[in-house]
This record gives sequence, structure tokens and C-alpha cells, in this order.
Amino acid sequence: MSAVFEPIQSRPAPVRTEGFVPWIRSNLFGDLRSSAVTLVIIALAAYVLPDLVKWAVLNAVVVTNAETCQAARGTGACWGVVVEKFRLIIFGRYPYEAQWRPEVATILLVALLIVSCIRAFWKPWLAALWVAVVPAFFVLMGGGWFGLEPVTTDQWGGLPLTIMLATFGIVLAYPISIVVALGRRSDLPAIRSLCIIYIELIRGVPLISVLFMASFLFPLFMPVGKSPDVLLRVLVGITLFSAAYLAEVVRGGLQAIPKGQIEAAQSLGLSYWQTQRKIVLPQALAMVVPGIMNSFIAIFKDTSLVTIVSLYELTGALGLALNSDADWRPFKIEGYLFITVVYFVFCFAMSRYSLWIEGQLGRSKTR
Repeated sequence: MSAVFEPIQSRPAPVRTEGFVPWIRSNLFGDLRSSAVTLVIIALAAYVLPDLVKWAVLNAVVVTNAETCQAARGTGACWGVVVEKFRLIIFGRYPYEAQWRPEVATILLVALLIVSCIRAFWKPWLAALWVAVVPAFFVLMGGGWFGLEPVTTDQWGGLPLTIMLATFGIVLAYPISIVVALGRRSDLPAIRSLCIIYIELIRGVPLISVLFMASFLFPLFMPVGKSPDVLLRVLVGITLFSAAYLAEVVRGGLQAIPKGQIEAAQSLGLSYWQTQRKIVLPQALAMVVPGIMNSFIAIFKDTSLVTIVSLYELTGALGLALNSDADWRPFKIEGYLFITVVYFVFCFAMSRYSLWIEGQLGRSKTR
């Protein structure tokens, strides 16, 4: 019998699962409920956005004239307040003629952070770069060296102070949190109890209370004239407060590691610290990257609370700039929208970097 060729019927092409349109289909119109919510949001946006665009862009005033802004009040935004008070918002009470110093110092610190986040620069010389940039930051900010006029820390403010507190709060709190998390899971009762007391005590009070005690109560227990600088006390308070919350995040990752892996490491003759460094911590920290980054973002935003101890970071500098000038005081909304954008840029960048790290870790698991 001769074979008879029967062609297979054509099948539909596979559905594309990557790209902009598939993302919209799966995330915005995946089912009836999500489609209804999406349509409601689109309707609200269509109702609100035209007036918002008119207020923020079309009818906005950008000239530094308070009378012009008053005339446009209610119909257009006054971005002239940002232009007029820009230096005071960004640099706080730092002397006007020396504001190039915090500008250069902040650029150096931000550049160091960016370099430290790029995998290609994870080389031994990166540690030396930190050793060089960190002292350079404080020399530029504080002066007293190389002919720079001294500037006391109570005059530091604005964005440089916010970035400095967030950076060193994160850098110092992270290793402390790892040690405390390991201590809380220790088999030694004294160490475990000490770590539990520290974590629960810190988590039981708000950050404002910690800053208040560090700034006003701690000097009462010190000899007259021997109390550390208020900026140092505030930085220590933020670091200890953040480390307690980070320790619980890290502990969650440690508890997720199967006990069999630790027993296998012990059977190979690895010491406690070798087991933690080579087996437990790499996996535990990789599991809790979103929680760690969430804590980092919280640290960055919590720096706004240092205004209570008369350190005028970005938010405090805005209040200082507007409260001291009655002509521009009515336009606080525009000023707060400006610093909201600044906070969003930094926090969004941190969240995207967290997603990149998760992607790198996910790629390593598929090998």
C-alpha cells in the first residue's frame, strides 16, 4: 500500500508573553475585576489630569515674583518659590559663599554610591575609594583643613545632610544587623538575651524618641563640655534604630535555611563562622533582598525626623526657607511637591536596584 500524505492542520501562533502589550493584557486586563478597576482608574485620571496639567504646567508661574504668584494663586502653581529658595532648600543654613563645598562633597558621595552599586567595579580598590572619599566628604563639609573655613555641624543641612545621614546610617546599620541577627539565634543564653533585649527595646519606641534621647537626654549624663557632637549622636541613634529592624529582616532569612545544610557543613569540619560566611549568610541575605531594601528606603525617608533636634535636612530646610519669608509662605505646596520629587527619585532608584539584584540572584539559581 502506498502511503498517503495528509498535511497537519495549521495551529495558531503561540501567544506572545513579553513586551508592552502582553504586560498590559496580563496586569491591567487579566480578568473582569482587574479590567473594571483599570477602567475606573482611567476615568478618574481623565477627570483629574486635565485640571492638574493646567495648574502644574500651563498656568504655572516660574518667575521669582511673589506678586505674580499671588495673582495666579488658585489657577496655577508657583514654581518660582523653588527657584527663589532653591539654595536654601538644597543647602540649608550652610554659608552662602561656601556652598560649593557641600555641592562637591555630595557629588563625590553620590558618585561613590553609584560606583559601589555597579558589579564591574566590585574590585579591591573600591574599599580604598571609600577610605578616600569619606574623609574628603567631612573635610569639605566641616572645613578646618587646607585653608577651608570651619563650618559647624549645626549649619549643615538640606540634601547633603539627608544623603549623608542615609548613607552612613545604612552602611553602619547593615553589618550591625547581621551580627545582632546571628546573636539572637545563638545557643549562648547571655548573647541571645542581650540581642533580644536590644531589638525589642528599640522596636518598642518611635525613632523620634530615640533622636530626642540622643540629642537632649544623653548630654545630661556626660560631663559638661564632653558630650559628642549632636550630628554624631543623631547618626548613632539612626544607626542603632535601623539595625534593630534590619536584624529582624535578616533573622527571617536565617530561619529559612534548612537545618540540614548546617549539619552538612559541620560534618565537613567547617567552623561556626565558616558555615555562616560561606553557606548560611549568602543564601539568607539573598532571600530577604526586598525586605532589606525596604528598610534602606525607610532609613532614607526617616532622616526627615532629625528636624526635631534642629538639624535642617531637606524637609526641614524647606520649612526654614518658607517660614522665614512671609511673601513666599503661602506656596508651601509647591515646595513640598519639589522635595517629594527628590525623595521619589532616590527611593525609586533604590527599588529598581533591588529588582536588578533579585534578577542577578535569580539568574544564578538557574545555572
